[in-house]
Amino acid sequence: MESDGGGCRRNGNRTSPKKQKRYYSGKQKCHTMKAQLLVEYETGQVICTAVDKGKMHDFKLLKRSRLPFVSSQLCLADRGYQGFAKRHAAACTPTKKPRKQPLPKAEKQHNRALARLRVRVEHVIRRFKIFRIFSGRYRNRRKRFGLRLNLIAGLLNYELSRAS
Repeated sequence: MESDGGGCRRNGNRTSPKKQKRYYSGKQKCHTMKAQLLVEYETGQVICTAVDKGKMHDFKLLKRSRLPFVSSQLCLADRGYQGFAKRHAAACTPTKKPRKQPLPKAEKQHNRALARLRVRVEHVIRRFKIFRIFSGRYRNRRKRFGLRLNLIAGLLNYELSRAS
């Protein structure tokens, strides 16, 4: 069984200055929420979701979710999960380019092969964007973002199970 983690940022409505600070993402210059999806590679079904404030790092969100990973399970992840290979033996993340040096050809090929495998997860994220949970502005209560994300994941999993 292979799984893959994907993350996405959501813009939220502005609220009182006290609450705004919690959701402010300095890099994006806006108030965001972060969602993380764990997707089963073969079927494309969403296994698990995790939600937190926008300034939370991807890998930190993964550590906080405390997901039990089986050692025989291959995990594909993007560059946001750089330290994941130290925690999980079968984790595969793209390699970063060294500072002021080009990336070797073997590493480039490895990154491209990984991207070809990860494209399935990007297709699952696309299906979430059809429901407008990730695209555009989230106009509902922030507390219910995780609930709505899980409901949409359930709908998409049901749709996948009916198709096969």
